[in-house]
Amino acid sequence: MKDKINWPGRLFLIVIFAILYLPIFYLIFYSFNSGGKMYHFQGFTLEFYKELFQNTRLLIIVLNTLIVALLSALVSTIIGVMGALAIHQMRKKSKNSVLGLNNVLIVSPDVIIGASFLILFTTAGLKLGFYSVLLSHIAFSIPIVVLMVLPKLGEMSPSLIDAARDLGASPWGVLSKVTLPFIAPGILAGFFMALTYSLDDFAVTFFVTGNGFSTLSVEIYSMARQGVSLTINALSAVLFLVTMLVVAAYYAVAGRKKIRVGGRK
Repeated sequence: MKDKINWPGRLFLIVIFAILYLPIFYLIFYSFNSGGKMYHFQGFTLEFYKELFQNTRLLIIVLNTLIVALLSALVSTIIGVMGALAIHQMRKKSKNSVLGLNNVLIVSPDVIIGASFLILFTTAGLKLGFYSVLLSHIAFSIPIVVLMVLPKLGEMSPSLIDAARDLGASPWGVLSKVTLPFIAPGILAGFFMALTYSLDDFAVTFFVTGNGFSTLSVEIYSMARQGVSLTINALSAVLFLVTMLVVAAYYAVAGRKKIRVGGRK
């Protein structure tokens, strides 16, 4: 039976989406303004996009941001999956305690986490830069991956594991041929969530980035403080487009996984 949304629900959704999307579309619209201002559209131009792609420093920062995001998402996904498997095997009391600690890290203010990492790296004598940013992103992404994978482990019937063992599968065979394929949608969701959090993060990165290394969020903040430039609008438009492509790719891949697991469309 199809879900039907009544008119107050539809109105609520329209208002919410309008509040969220209109400022973005406004920003993108004026990235094409030849007048160079965020008001009084004078004519169409791609000059600010040309400036954006000729800005070598900014392109290097974009590359740094992508490298940090991909590496942190990959490493945090591997560690997070191992953590989720370990937590799933725990007894209820220990499991709830560890999950509570995991959730505290997710809801903790980014400012507190960023300041904590700054103190930790400074005390340990680690120079702030690429590695401090990467380590902090891995650290705050792991709890997210754990939270995305655990529900899939909870959905898996223990009889699947028992059947595999009865058929002579080794522990590695059970893990690689039964458990991991079953929880693959959760792993994929965890990877994309970690990737998104890393790309989006400003507060933690602001504390642990050093001289000579920066990520996009910190750079945009610095550029915005120097005055409104439509190059920022152009950059935001490109990022919004890339985000839409990533989301579309996620749903395409997740859809294929669902078809494979379900065996039907």
